Amino acid sequence: MIVFIVCQLHAQTILSATETTAIFTDSIKAKNGIKFPIRRTYSYSDKTGKYYLALSESIDSIAAGNDTLHYTIKGTCLQETREGLVKKWELNDHKRPDKDEESSIWFWTKFCEVKDLDGDGIAEPLIIYGSAGLNGTDDGRIKILLYYKGQKTAIRHQNSVMDGARITDIDASFYTLPLPIQQHIRKLIKTITDKGFAIFATDYEVKMNRKAVHIE
Repeated sequence: MIVFIVCQLHAQTILSATETTAIFTDSIKAKNGIKFPIRRTYSYSDKTGKYYLALSESIDSIAAGNDTLHYTIKGTCLQETREGLVKKWELNDHKRPDKDEESSIWFWTKFCEVKDLDGDGIAEPLIIYGSAGLNGTDDGRIKILLYYKGQKTAIRHQNSVMDGARITDIDASFYTLPLPIQQHIRKLIKTITDKGFAIFATDYEVKMNRKAVHIE
């Protein structure tokens, strides 16, 4: 059974736990390989159809202070069709097994969003997640993913309290995105930096102006 939830065109709606359970039934989760608890579900519509985006995280351990540690994350985007829900894309990531000091990875839902960023009538999911190391997020990884017309563009960043260890890799496709989308993502980078979640190289903005794909 598909539950129809009305939402404004292009606007995201964050679904309640009850609404999420009604859409992502056990059979839908099994069919799409969703094995972890769903932390957040977005519903959105644009001129290409209606979609549901579920962000799920494994629950692997409870650390001091009752903090939940997540070793694996998964994002699943389904489109509503006459034949039922059809998977359009998914993302998978995990805490790095080669880095013992990396303790957890999770979606930064405060900054995730689904909007029509360039006014073309098609919504762009923008997903950000990160990991924690020995110094928390100060030496963790950050990944920003933008899905534009079905194609993924990524910005991968390694935080560090050491100047020479801050590394940012930007997909070349970022610089081919419509300017409003580029500006929106650069504003997001500044926001997470100002809020203390990210530490970028001091001249990263200058290098991005030059369309650099590797910054350190």
